[in-house]
Amino acid sequence: MAPVAVVTDSTSYLPPELIERHGIQVVPLYVVFAGDRTVPEVEITDYPAFFEELRSAESLPTTSQPSVGDFTAAFEPLLADGGEVVSVHISGGLSGTPEAARQAKEALSRDGKGGERIEVVDSTTAAGGLGFMVLAAAKAARDGASAKEVSEHVADARKELRLWFAIDTLEFLKRGGRIGAASAWIGSTLRVKPILTVENEMTPVERVRTSSRMFERLVEYARSCAESGADAWSAQHINAPDQCGALVDRCAEVFGSQPTIVSEIGPVLSAHTGPGLLGMGAVPKHYIE
Repeated sequence: MAPVAVVTDSTSYLPPELIERHGIQVVPLYVVFAGDRTVPEVEITDYPAFFEELRSAESLPTTSQPSVGDFTAAFEPLLADGGEVVSVHISGGLSGTPEAARQAKEALSRDGKGGERIEVVDSTTAAGGLGFMVLAAAKAARDGASAKEVSEHVADARKELRLWFAIDTLEFLKRGGRIGAASAWIGSTLRVKPILTVENEMTPVERVRTSSRMFERLVEYARSCAESGADAWSAQHINAPDQCGALVDRCAEVFGSQPTIVSEIGPVLSAHTGPGLLGMGAVPKHYIE
């Protein structure tokens, strides 16, 4: 029996070496500049130039999910040998990506091309949280699970996931329409650092007054993860490499191990949060190793 193939989208921001090691297929989302230039996220590699454009643009770039055709093109070769596919994606509360994958599954089923052998999983999270769910899928597939069993393993891992991120301002989320439940904070955040998570949509956790306090709160969250047995951890940032490096150093002391995921979050999520994001997450290691 052919092994289960794992597909995700570009918003996991998994380091390239993990993508290659686990044979994960990545379908990119898109960034749309000034309404007339559409670029696959994976083709934007000059992040400093992107952030400069983000700061100076009169209107923010918008983002777009992969097309149904993008997904069918990714799925078809994986199904051709009779194998199964598990496609794990950014929260449907933030993007139409899971729905596009579901529509591709339905189209391939109608055309007799094996769409019924695809399991589409809405991770209800993003970035490092999605990355952990993809690694959980890869682990289950590696262990010989069926597509349905892989999706069930991911669902179990999702229940144990913890994810927090701090941003400089809610302004980008507000302008991009992704503010979600954090909208209640608009108008009271001039001198505070919002800390949020993703539970289907952007969800507020708490507000702190300084960058140093925000940093220490993330370390405290890491400590709570380590104490509860969530011992595989991540650190991600947007245009804040020094802060991320310091967070990795502190969290490595807390966990007594090196991170599973360290990466910079790319243009699709950056366009909605703005630069300066710093985040960490964790999941019990047995789900991914």
